[in-house]
Amino acid sequence: MRTQAAVLRQMGAPRPYAESRPLQVEEVAVAPPGPGEVLVEVAVAGLCHSDLSVIDGSRPRPLPMVLGHEAAGIVREVGPGVEEVRVGDHVVFSFVPACGRCAYCAVGRPALCEPGARANTDGTLLGGARRFADGHGAPLHHHLGVSAFSQYTVAASGSVVPVDPTLPLETAALFGCAVTTGVGAVVNTAQVPAGSAVAVFGLGGVGLSVVMGARAAGATPILAVDVVPEKLARARILGASMVVDARETDPVEAVRDVTGGGAAYVFESAGNETVLEQAYRATRRGGMTVAIGLPHPDRRLSVPAVSLAAEERTVRGSYMGSAVPRRDIPRFIAMHRAGLLPVERLLDARLTLAEINAGFDALAAGQVVRQVVRLGGRAGD
Repeated sequence: MRTQAAVLRQMGAPRPYAESRPLQVEEVAVAPPGPGEVLVEVAVAGLCHSDLSVIDGSRPRPLPMVLGHEAAGIVREVGPGVEEVRVGDHVVFSFVPACGRCAYCAVGRPALCEPGARANTDGTLLGGARRFADGHGAPLHHHLGVSAFSQYTVAASGSVVPVDPTLPLETAALFGCAVTTGVGAVVNTAQVPAGSAVAVFGLGGVGLSVVMGARAAGATPILAVDVVPEKLARARILGASMVVDARETDPVEAVRDVTGGGAAYVFESAGNETVLEQAYRATRRGGMTVAIGLPHPDRRLSVPAVSLAAEERTVRGSYMGSAVPRRDIPRFIAMHRAGLLPVERLLDARLTLAEINAGFDALAAGQVVRQVVRLGGRAGD
């Protein structure tokens, strides 16, 4: 099968990307699904900082690669041995393919699946295959087992979650990364109790999903920190009790003042070690600092070592919201339908595949929270 796809061949291109065009829209070949795999017609794919970090080189991946990982679509073909999904199912992608057999999957932590992590690092599907090839027949790598910036893609069956077909696919796509990562950090990683003070540093799609999740959990107060006024305004709409513009106010002092010494749970989703240090300092004695963002692998976090024991501090990492996708994505969709997670408010713009480089310019500049590329498959249904 032939398909249109956005291919990254070189990292570190200069901005603006609308001019340097790091993502080239090419006609590529996609092979049929192998054992344990499915062919999906991608309807909608979100532009996320995890994609941007590959484009700018801060999170290196093997190239050339068909980028994209937050998406929803419709299953068009299933490979041998696939029983979990059927042709015609509407699915949301999970960006860690779960093998279901490793030590982490066995104890309900598929976000840490070891074979899935290896496949993602190598740019392959869970079974080690690459199903894309360019116009010259050269293989193309997969991004996080999804490669959503393509009209058709092949993924492991452990990378897709069937969802209610009455949910618009444009909305469903947001549960593939932003919502599951942010809300999951609240309800799975931190398990925030009602009435707890929460602070959120960094208000992209994930950070704003943390705000929504904290509100749904009954946290109070909820403080939201960023440097972009539009994102701060969005945080208020989504449930923040107070917003802090870090350009004008010391966010650590602001959080400590409002909460009487620090928030019980502080989430960092900016992917910046300096911001993570601020989040730690804004956490009260006995509290938990949750790191969600992905800094450059060379960056280091420095905290007073004595505070971990003397103040009974906890620093937790949260990857993919510590989620079990087949449990949590339907659960979070149910919360959305109950009015607890107004995820549509994350969406700023709808793009075509040809506009994708300009879309990453807007994301890099902090001008948007979420943009989606509409590829086909009844995207608005």
